[in-house]
Amino acid sequence: MEIEFKIIQKDYIPEIIPLIKEFTKNKHSDTLLESRFNEMFTQNYECLGVFDGNDLIGLCGLWFQTRHYAGMSCEVDHVFIKPQFQGNGLGIKMFKFIEDYCREKGCESMELNTYVQNTASHKFYYNSGFKILGYHFFKDI
Repeated sequence: MEIEFKIIQKDYIPEIIPLIKEFTKNKHSDTLLESRFNEMFTQNYECLGVFDGNDLIGLCGLWFQTRHYAGMSCEVDHVFIKPQFQGNGLGIKMFKFIEDYCREKGCESMELNTYVQNTASHKFYYNSGFKILGYHFFKDI
C-alpha cells in the first residue's frame, strides 16, 4: 500500500461523487452532486484525497473561515475512508496531515460534526484531541 494525502482540484469531482454517495448513502443524482461540488469549490472549500497509488480510497472536505470564537478555522467534513482500508492507522495519518496543512494556512483551530450514531468516530475524535462543544442542528427549508 502506497498512501498519499493531497488536496484535489475541482476537475476531480467525478471521482469524489461515488465516495460521497457510499459514505452518506446519498440518493441525490450525480448531476445534482456535481453541481453542488462545483459551487462548493467557489466557497473556501477544499477537498483532501487519500490515495493508494492512483486509486482514491478516502476523502474529506475542508472549509476555511474566520469565526469570532475560534479565529481562522477549518471545519473538517465528511471524513471517509473505504471500509477495506480502515483500521490500519490511516485516520490518524489523515488528521496529522490535516492539522499540519491547517497550520500552514494560518488556522488557529479545527472543528467538525459527527453523526450521533457514529460512536466509533466519537472515540477517534476524542483521542485526536477534539472536545464536544455542542450539538449541530439541521432543518430542510
